[in-house]
Amino acid sequence: MKVVHLARRFVTSWSRREPSTDDVVWVQTQLLPAELALWQRLAVQDRRHSLLVARRFCTLAPEAGREEVAGALLHDVGKRDCGMGTWVRVVATVVGPRTARFRRYHDHERLGAELLRAAGSAPLTIELVLGRGPAAPLLLAADDV
Repeated sequence: MKVVHLARRFVTSWSRREPSTDDVVWVQTQLLPAELALWQRLAVQDRRHSLLVARRFCTLAPEAGREEVAGALLHDVGKRDCGMGTWVRVVATVVGPRTARFRRYHDHERLGAELLRAAGSAPLTIELVLGRGPAAPLLLAADDV
């Protein structure tokens, strides 16, 4: 991950501004009801981040279907149960998976995939959250700006 990306993510994480109504309506058109419930449980800064990444992803992959857009929106959903605020996430990112709690944070793709399987998400959505499949490099590019 680029240092600039991490710095930008850190700075924007301090805002408690909710996503716009238009953005939320767009998300509702892209996610299944159970997926939407997971997205709504993300911290506000994570919901805003997911929207930015998904919008970039759609620009990079204009032919992407709903299932791939859902994967872009939910790419970090596994972080929701890690119970870490911004400062602890910074430490976990810098020091790596040295503790059980930090390992859980660094394993958020697998944890997110488990949540999505339980929510009835499509295999393509789960594959993208795991960083796999043909659209995975585009998601990575959209997330690493």
